[in-house]
Amino acid sequence: MKLRYFAWVRERIGKAEEDLDIPASVKTVGELAGWLAGRGEEYAYAFENPKVVRAAIDKTHVKPDAAIGGAREIAFFPPMTGG
Repeated sequence: MKLRYFAWVRERIGKAEEDLDIPASVKTVGELAGWLAGRGEEYAYAFENPKVVRAAIDKTHVKPDAAIGGAREIAFFPPMTGG
């Protein structure tokens, strides 16, 4: 699955995107964020406050309980503000 990271999430992880094989036990965006947080200190830092990080599945904003089955791309980013 293609994962993309934006803004300070990207800076903390140290990469803009990656392709990963997600375990079958990971079913939701929230579970994915938790699984990623266990991949190393840079991921733990990026997802240390999962309530702040936003997500999109195939370019559609979703909540943490959104199912990831069938997703081609999941993006993680901080809250956005307009101006």
